Amino acid sequence: MRFLAKFLGIAFLAVAGIGFLGWVVMALWNAVLPGIFIGVRAIDYRQALGLLVLSRILFGGFRGGGRFRGRRWQRLEAMTAEERARFRPDPRCGVRSRGENLP
Repeated sequence: MRFLAKFLGIAFLAVAGIGFLGWVVMALWNAVLPGIFIGVRAIDYRQALGLLVLSRILFGGFRGGGRFRGRRWQRLEAMTAEERARFRPDPRCGVRSRGENLP
């Protein structure tokens, strides 16, 4: 019973969060884009939700965990303090700086 209540609470928060994000997308679109670009119309709530889903499909957003996920995070956690101090990814393409070879 407790598990069901927790599950329903999380499901409600997820639906409310998606609904709120849809409203934010609609409000931002309608406030900014029609004033900047000629020919861009205001969108309604349903179109904003569709735009949100489309951006998720195209860009893979809304994921937690940031840059290090899965196996990369485990490898970072397994490094010693010295290896972590030397590990500085190059911001341009993810190549380690100074040619250092780490596992």
